[in-house]
Amino acid sequence: MGNETSKPDFSDVQGGVKSTAPDAPPKADFSDVQSQVSSTADAATTYAVVAGDNLSKIAKHFYGNANEWKRIFDANRDQLTDPDRIRPGQMLKIPAQS
Repeated sequence: MGNETSKPDFSDVQGGVKSTAPDAPPKADFSDVQSQVSSTADAATTYAVVAGDNLSKIAKHFYGNANEWKRIFDANRDQLTDPDRIRPGQMLKIPAQS
């Protein structure tokens, strides 16, 4: 094969970027920043129903007990009239675990 071309050799390439802007802003000082973290385990959660879900399955996921489905049903009485009729895409409120 007489048409072979040699590959470029980049082994000696060095990189580096340095700003030459005279009015570059000073580096940010985050030494006095305070953070606050709270657990979502104690707060109400919203859950998007997916195909194959039922309230017992959702209760098992969130509470570890399928028999807690009524808590979810009661929290969503504004949109549910039958616990067996939830639909994919529906947003359900999941009450905090007590």
